[in-house]
Amino acid sequence: MSTPTLSRPCNTTPSKQALRRHGSRSNRGSSNGSSSNRSGRFASKLTVNGLLIIGSAYMVVPVLWLVFASTKNAADLYGTSAYALGNFSLFENIANVANQDGGLFFRWLGNSVMYAGVGAVFGSLISVMAGYAFDKFQFRWKDSLFGFVLVGVLIPNTATVLPMYLLASLVGMTNTIWAILIPVLCNPFGVYLARVYSASYVPAETLEAARMDGAGPVRSFFSLGLPMMMPGYITIALFQFVGVWNNFMLPLVMLQDQKLLPVSVGISIWQGYSVPQPEFTPMVITGSLLSILPLLVAFIMLQRFWKSGLTAGSVK
Repeated sequence: MSTPTLSRPCNTTPSKQALRRHGSRSNRGSSNGSSSNRSGRFASKLTVNGLLIIGSAYMVVPVLWLVFASTKNAADLYGTSAYALGNFSLFENIANVANQDGGLFFRWLGNSVMYAGVGAVFGSLISVMAGYAFDKFQFRWKDSLFGFVLVGVLIPNTATVLPMYLLASLVGMTNTIWAILIPVLCNPFGVYLARVYSASYVPAETLEAARMDGAGPVRSFFSLGLPMMMPGYITIALFQFVGVWNNFMLPLVMLQDQKLLPVSVGISIWQGYSVPQPEFTPMVITGSLLSILPLLVAFIMLQRFWKSGLTAGSVK
């Protein structure tokens, strides 16, 4: 009779060598994953920074050329490279601009400030009032009317110049300041932005409390809605100011009197003179440099408002 033999139990515990091999593999895998993540982050940062540098150069290089070119006379402008310094003639060029045609350039500059200022202050106020009404009030065909506003955003301004000229000629308004001031009061894009800002800044509970206190719609807007929407109002006003300042086709078609022209159209007239008379070229360049100074002043003075307006208006 055979005696049973006891079998040795299987050792299910992994050995130390197997643990070391597994650990080395996992370490290699994690190191490979972290290195790939680092390379991916580096590539994304490189792409983003490269695009930012290209975009910044696209905007800064022309202004830098304008600064260098405005310090040159006509001989240095055509005889030196773009960013080389010649004889410093900036103040002489400014004096020539001021003396040309009896100081007509500063008349153009004042006209641009007037047109852009009226469009920024009153046109933006109309846009804010319309956007507030579209957001807070319920009325018939509200969505359909707002759809027409969005269609107006898609239509370029140059496409409306000829119809507006025909309408202005019917009422005898051409070659007057009203041919410029009245159209700049309409800004469909500003109405759209104002509706977004109204939904973000003005709570419905605040207006309801004002109604319970006896405030009407007009008083609620000017006492509560407009102060709450002030960052959005400043942002829309800056967009409108820049748009009216750079507007070229509307005053070119509407105005014939040179004393009513904005600076953009006036400089283009001088540029036409520079072909047969090269001495006009430094004045064109210096005038272009002077024409951007009001825009810089407006952005520097109001940057606190429009920065907060852009940030808050982007999130509902």
